[in-house]
Amino acid sequence: MQSLEQLLSHPSHWTLEIDIARAIGGPHGFVLQCGSRWCYGTMNLAIKIGRWVGVVCAAVAGVAAVLPLGAYAEGFDTEHIFGFMIGSDVGGGGEREFQTQATGRFAKDGGRYRTLSQELELELVPAPNFRVALGTSFSAYDINRVPGFDDRRQLSWQSVSADFRYRFLDRESAPFGMTVALEARADRVDEVTAAAVRSYGTELTLAFDREVIPNFVVAALNVSYEPEWTRMPRTGTAEQDATVGVAFGLMAKVKPDILLGGEVRYFRKYEGIGLDELSGQALFIGPTAYFQLSERSRLTATWSVQAWGQHAGSSGALDLVNFERHQARLVYGLNF
Repeated sequence: MQSLEQLLSHPSHWTLEIDIARAIGGPHGFVLQCGSRWCYGTMNLAIKIGRWVGVVCAAVAGVAAVLPLGAYAEGFDTEHIFGFMIGSDVGGGGEREFQTQATGRFAKDGGRYRTLSQELELELVPAPNFRVALGTSFSAYDINRVPGFDDRRQLSWQSVSADFRYRFLDRESAPFGMTVALEARADRVDEVTAAAVRSYGTELTLAFDREVIPNFVVAALNVSYEPEWTRMPRTGTAEQDATVGVAFGLMAKVKPDILLGGEVRYFRKYEGIGLDELSGQALFIGPTAYFQLSERSRLTATWSVQAWGQHAGSSGALDLVNFERHQARLVYGLNF
């Protein structure tokens, strides 16, 4: 077998084949053919996002390329056009909807950290301006050699939740839209470490939005407070923490059924629900895309990277103890 350099010196009739399955998130295998001769090797390309992020992005691109999108959208319905944020719209009275939401979180401070959470949710609008959603979630974990974490590779039923939203201001008749959302959940598995726990948390969010350019660009602002109480069944120890956040999103209508934009989110995590001691902070930035697939179905895809952060007591430029390096989300909804 000739060396790779010898083959490349005679470029006639050679082809390069890349093993895509290995190309996402790891070493790249390749096979080089020159006439009847073959040369095998590897390439170390620096892929900064995890394997599952690549799969999610490929799926979104495939859906956008093959599905026949029609002009179904009329104005803005901000309830679902954002990925990690929410808008002030809550749906029309009597509306029913099923939603599936996949969230991936990747990369901690060393080792391998990959989690994928799948949430199933049923949404109802029993009265004007009031929405109720009931959900449950399952999570898959792949954790190996992460400092402070036990190695785990497991699939678990994680939580149940209830989400209540009430719209106080409609942006059609007020300077901006405003909705208050309260989500309560109970977890049997810790969403970060995958350890068995008894955890109860709530998330209170104030959502504001306004059409910056009518029927073309809409902006949203979220302010959130999320306290959580956790008990370890094996040891009986208990702890409390809280996360406060501010997020800003902007979406533009590039087609009647396609919106593109981005989200900027800033979080501060504290020990104790009374914001007693700062544990860490992080800033996430990333793009968001919304597709109105049909009159009754929709798809939202978003990805965020931690652009800046700081763990308490550390001088580093990121907080990979309390937060992940990458976060991705894919949401599909169907009215019925």
